[in-house]
Amino acid sequence: MAGDGHDLADSQQAHWQSTYSAHPGMYGEAPSGPARHAASIFRKADARDVLELGAGHGRDALYFASEGFSVHAADFSATGLEQLREAALTRGIAGQVTTLVHDVREPLPLPDDSVDAVFAHMLLCMALSTQEIRAVVDEVGRVLRPGGTFVYTVRHTGDAHYETGIAHGDDIWEQGGFAVHFFPRDLVDALADGWVLEAVHPFEEGELPRRLWRVTQTRPA
Repeated sequence: MAGDGHDLADSQQAHWQSTYSAHPGMYGEAPSGPARHAASIFRKADARDVLELGAGHGRDALYFASEGFSVHAADFSATGLEQLREAALTRGIAGQVTTLVHDVREPLPLPDDSVDAVFAHMLLCMALSTQEIRAVVDEVGRVLRPGGTFVYTVRHTGDAHYETGIAHGDDIWEQGGFAVHFFPRDLVDALADGWVLEAVHPFEEGELPRRLWRVTQTRPA
């Protein structure tokens, strides 16, 4: 393993900071497909408050806000969140968005049972150990209200980049400076222990293309 997990995660944080600085709005303004899907699920569940983990520069958080949700946007990149706030002001929806600089390796600074829904697009498959991923999901369960919905996406072990590049152990592989934790299906099932696993949908996105799962699970009411 190339260094310990904390060293890797810390270096990834610095890498994302510099990347957002060099490439403002790097993912564009259009929301991701998973965000559009999640919004439809959240509406059907009558959700009002949405927490996005790994919001980046905000394309999905801004979409949720434009759809009428109250959004808490969390990311470990202050640079990305600054871009998000500026975009929210420009669009006239700043009152519906709050931002939080947060490292998901730490507990969420939110009360128990405080949000209706949580969304995380490729956040759980960053440079996090399996133990850290489990802790993140436990925190999501803590802040979700009973019956609340968690929609997340992760790259899986069928992806073309799996087992290529620099190996860091624990199914984490680094390509082009970005480290990814690739998910075997049994990890998805394990993370749903104590939840209601509603759906696991395979899909492809972007170049290569990346191969991902979109997972929907709910906290028991």
